[in-house]
Amino acid sequence: MKARKNGFRLSLSAGIAGVVTIGMLASGGTAYAAGPTSVGLGTAAPFAVLAGTAVTSTGASSLTGELGISPASAAAVTGFPPGTVSGAIHAADPVAVQAKVDLATAYTVAAGLPATATHGTLGGLTLVGGVYNAGGAVMGLTGTVTLDGQNDPSSVWVFQATSALTTDSASRVELINGASACNVFWQVTSSATLGSGSTFAGTIMALTSITMASGVTVNGRAMARNADVTLIADTITNTCSAASAPTPAPTPTATASGTAAGTSATPPPTSTVRNSSSGGSTLPLGMIVIALVGFGVATAFTKRRSLHR
Repeated sequence: MKARKNGFRLSLSAGIAGVVTIGMLASGGTAYAAGPTSVGLGTAAPFAVLAGTAVTSTGASSLTGELGISPASAAAVTGFPPGTVSGAIHAADPVAVQAKVDLATAYTVAAGLPATATHGTLGGLTLVGGVYNAGGAVMGLTGTVTLDGQNDPSSVWVFQATSALTTDSASRVELINGASACNVFWQVTSSATLGSGSTFAGTIMALTSITMASGVTVNGRAMARNADVTLIADTITNTCSAASAPTPAPTPTATASGTAAGTSATPPPTSTVRNSSSGGSTLPLGMIVIALVGFGVATAFTKRRSLHR
């Protein structure tokens, strides 16, 4: 009987040791912290262009999506035609008014997210999903910034331009490995200026204005809260036109010092182990460990029963 007990203990110990070893090996793989959740735009989502005081186009600009302006009236929308809009034009109507409200909410949420890293100059960088703050400087793009989705279509990028946003001529925002323009957001504290021939991706949410030089291509949206959007034969394509629920604005909470601080709706980071040989599929590390523990215990129990026979 003692030998049987010792055999059971040995089997159980070996099983646990195996589980611990495999768990350590699994955690030694590449682990990725979850990025921010997507910023909900609510009724502003279907718009390619949304502005406050004017939308002006020179030449044959092309907008895929809706065009909105509020509080200014339809008289402040000029250049269409020759510019074209695939969707409706909403000028100071209830749709435009609500879209501006939802844009303000989304802007506030994006501005309040905790930063992953600080980058004022983006050219030459390859960035995974996260929140990137300019650190008080002008956020500038010369050359190419690459956004790597790591084969995760839910990856989100939020860029906090704490001053202005400027891009040089022929600059590029490149999306790779499943990155989607629908999940890229540019919160601009003042105004955004895009250089001629540049290729841009994501939703620009500028507090003041957005100015595009000639031949700019935007896969996303151009939204100015308080002033104008100015175009010169540019192309803006909103491929994410479905309305999305607005993300609730951060609510003030008391800190240890008694001051108010914003809290974001971003869930706590979780780690996953990425299997590079299977094209980037992921499983939660906790699920892997639990499954292995269950297997080890089941094996030990089977061994115990065989010893009692």
